[in-house]
Amino acid sequence: MEQATQVIGLPPPRLRPLVNRYIGYHYRSAPGVHRGLPSSKLTFIATVTGTIDLRAPDGPPRRYAALVGGLHETPVTIEHDGLQHGIEADLTPLGARALFGLPAGELAGLDVHLGDLLGPPATELLDRLRTAGTWTDRFACFTDILDRVARPAAIPAPELGWAWRRLTAAPSAVAVAELAAEVGWSRQHLRTRFQREFGVSPKVLARVVRFQHARDLLIRPDRPALAEIAARTGYADQAHFSRDWRAFSGLSPTVWLAEELPFAQDPDPDRPPV
Repeated sequence: MEQATQVIGLPPPRLRPLVNRYIGYHYRSAPGVHRGLPSSKLTFIATVTGTIDLRAPDGPPRRYAALVGGLHETPVTIEHDGLQHGIEADLTPLGARALFGLPAGELAGLDVHLGDLLGPPATELLDRLRTAGTWTDRFACFTDILDRVARPAAIPAPELGWAWRRLTAAPSAVAVAELAAEVGWSRQHLRTRFQREFGVSPKVLARVVRFQHARDLLIRPDRPALAEIAARTGYADQAHFSRDWRAFSGLSPTVWLAEELPFAQDPDPDRPPV
């Protein structure tokens, strides 16, 4: 019998430019696979029990007790034995600089053991998470470790920070030519600087953000029809939406819903964060 629990925790305001929120999760199901989708947040996961097993194209899975992953354009396949239990933090590009001392672009398309980036604090975080008795206590462990390792940091050019905020706030894809004109750079200069800092081009990020908005509509209990989702999120038509969905998830929207909905649903919006 499938069981899915998700709980949201909010870091203190001083940390939210680095980590927007924590999501505690505890899933029980038949053994299988779960697909991690591209998003505008870097992956930062620490397990409470077990490991995160990422399927490799060939060879054994890559196993992590805690990991950090950069922005990616294709789904990541996670194998599980029926139990998934841990905390995922919504890490921002500024968070990569403040916590790990490197731009998000250096993590693009990669997954890295947290210990390789943080050293001993990563072991401490896992030990404390696995002895804490409540989600509130586990979120407090995260906050304490992040507070201690965070260092002052900034995105190196204000134009890059502005372009990132503009793209991630837009409900539909923003044209790169329009964005370049707004920051006063050429399209090529914007693309080069943006990809070096964040790990994806402005065009790809715009597509990912549009995909995220479509996903948010798709998992709602009062889900609109696919054609309406396509129209509301700026796709040319339903076929365009379906092509993008398959590119980012590896599945059609309807198949993805059937296989992933228990893991994709957001926590109860009427339940306050802990």
